[in-house]
Amino acid sequence: MSDKVSQEMAASEREVYEVLAGLGMSFTRHPHPPVFTVEEAERYWAEIPATHCKNLFLRNARGSRHYLVILGHSKRADLRALSALLGDDKLSFASPDRLMRFLRLTPGAVSPFGLIHESAREVIVVLDADLAGTERIGFHPNVNTATMTLLTADFLRFLDTRGNIVRRLAMPAGE
Repeated sequence: MSDKVSQEMAASEREVYEVLAGLGMSFTRHPHPPVFTVEEAERYWAEIPATHCKNLFLRNARGSRHYLVILGHSKRADLRALSALLGDDKLSFASPDRLMRFLRLTPGAVSPFGLIHESAREVIVVLDADLAGTERIGFHPNVNTATMTLLTADFLRFLDTRGNIVRRLAMPAGE
């Protein structure tokens, strides 16, 4: 990883903390080695008291709509069923270029905190309804070298401040 990319990642993480502090939200940062998948991250989450999430950045078939899907880390998203629930055509994973353009994130660091960027305003957030009943929630702070936890109520308030459309759905879990 180049020094420039490392510096940009560090700046993005700091920006997340600044936004949350500006909203009066407290959080806890848990550093760990870089992780690129939920499976890799699970070994570091074992001692972190929170509901951990996976975040999927998706697009419809025409590329005219983008979705940030947030669900519990143990669920496997059924994209076909999710497409039907959203009333949109076939969903697929967005490219790394689209991830960078809209959320200013890289693969392995997908996080709802990418919504802090102006370029993310068009992204539709799809939140698994099961998450609302949790006390604390954990995400990457726009880098994959840490997990950040905060109260779920604060996270929901953060989402409300971003101006994105948020759809709360009972997420279908694929097998």
